[in-house]
Amino acid sequence: MDITSEQALVDAVKGAGGPLAVQGGGTRGVPVGGQVLSVAGLTGITLYEPGAMTVVAKAGTPVAEIEAALAGENQRLAFEPMDHRALLGTRGTPTIGGVMAANVSGPRRISVGAARDFLLGVRYVDGQGAVVKNGGRVMKNVTGYDLVKLLAGSYGTLGVLSEVSLKVLPKPETHATLILHGLDDAGGVAAMARALGSPFEVTGAAHDPERQETKLRVEGFEASVAYRLGKLREVLGATGAEIDVRDAAASDATWADTRDVAAFHGKDGDVWRVSCKPSDGPAIAARSGAQAWFYDWAGGLIWMLTTTGHDLRQAVGAFDGHATLIRASAESKARLGMFHPEPGGLARLTSKLRAQFDPKGIFNAGLMDHAA
Repeated sequence: MDITSEQALVDAVKGAGGPLAVQGGGTRGVPVGGQVLSVAGLTGITLYEPGAMTVVAKAGTPVAEIEAALAGENQRLAFEPMDHRALLGTRGTPTIGGVMAANVSGPRRISVGAARDFLLGVRYVDGQGAVVKNGGRVMKNVTGYDLVKLLAGSYGTLGVLSEVSLKVLPKPETHATLILHGLDDAGGVAAMARALGSPFEVTGAAHDPERQETKLRVEGFEASVAYRLGKLREVLGATGAEIDVRDAAASDATWADTRDVAAFHGKDGDVWRVSCKPSDGPAIAARSGAQAWFYDWAGGLIWMLTTTGHDLRQAVGAFDGHATLIRASAESKARLGMFHPEPGGLARLTSKLRAQFDPKGIFNAGLMDHAA
């Protein structure tokens, strides 16, 4: 079903005779059974107030359309959402509803927060076909459930988003990336921690073990960026690494590749996304059995490429975090589960929560049975 209005969405949910596979632009390759319920036709920016730094858009609105409107006012989506298409080999168009439903957050998460932190309000249709509105166009919430935060990252299992309100931020005057060469995993993670612990406002921190490059992004006014780069050189001089700087154009390409996991594009195998304590990252990677990996979020996020069907969770064992299977065959995702198994108490809580929002269990049924 292709939905083009909120009322059509209500009618579709009320009339559903079985499971519904909720879909936005269809770019994330999430394996869900049931009749496809696509909100890609529910499009349009309904309100944009640059002075208040807020934008309201229907869920199927392409991310590129929103970014273009913001660019005209020198503003941006600060959480820099990933484009999954090249990594997953999918088509379609990334939508703002899909970004929020999956809480898609890029490298800047370490400094500005996740996608959900920019979500001010939502309109959605619950499992009984009721339209629910929560939040608004200001950074304030009413008493009761924080439905805005619950919907973000729920992958459409609690309700189908029809509209979102977002906080946006100004674009910086310029930016650059400091590159440290020659550090191993432990050294790279330590250098990133030192940079983030400094007062010099790093907005991106990633480490590429294959190239032995540790990347640190600095954004702001030109004079401030130059000053902070110089200070970071001093702070990191003790690492013994060779240091150079990439200007704004080269920096853009560097972080677009990091955001979209370009290192694994076109390479055979499964792709995992591991969230962990940064200090635990090198040890987790070492016992993962992965063929390749790289670190984002100062080591708190590890992207891993493994052989087809490899059970990375079993190889790594217990750790403080979770591993999500992002790219794999339908058979592997069915066998291993896309999401990390939950502890028993949390699993019962989330099950009860989904039953409250979707009592008939029709939204993306079974998708997050093993969600973290």
